[in-house]
Amino acid sequence: MKNILVINGHQKYGSAKGTLNQTLMNKMISLLSEKNNIKTTNIQNGYKVEEEHQKFLWADIIIYQTPIYWFSVPGLLKTYMDEVYAYGLFFKGADQYGRGGLLTEKKYMFSTTWNAPEQAFNDPTQFFEGNSLEDTLSHLHRVQKFLGMKP
Repeated sequence: MKNILVINGHQKYGSAKGTLNQTLMNKMISLLSEKNNIKTTNIQNGYKVEEEHQKFLWADIIIYQTPIYWFSVPGLLKTYMDEVYAYGLFFKGADQYGRGGLLTEKKYMFSTTWNAPEQAFNDPTQFFEGNSLEDTLSHLHRVQKFLGMKP
């Protein structure tokens, strides 16, 4: 049985109420809770930094359920990362840049929603010029690698 933290990174604005993101998160929790321990955070509802630290330390796996806004995560999720990813707890200095991650026993996953068709990826004639979905998320993968986590 694994300990899994699921983070809903949706940020409401205009007509984007977060229904799809919440539906995906609810389904994920329903399926995963049959054989795992689950904790959640919905950043739109607020959070306490110390509680989030404890959730990360508890978790074996962190799943980010998030929309992609302007090719990255919503501003609230970025703020969450800035506030929660603490020096000395999640990472430290190292002789080689990016090798000071302290969450080395943890895995992560990005589950993302896009306002982009599947055809936009993996085709050199389309918008992402042949880049895969994973390629477009490489900056987010680097953040997790910096913390020592593995996909």
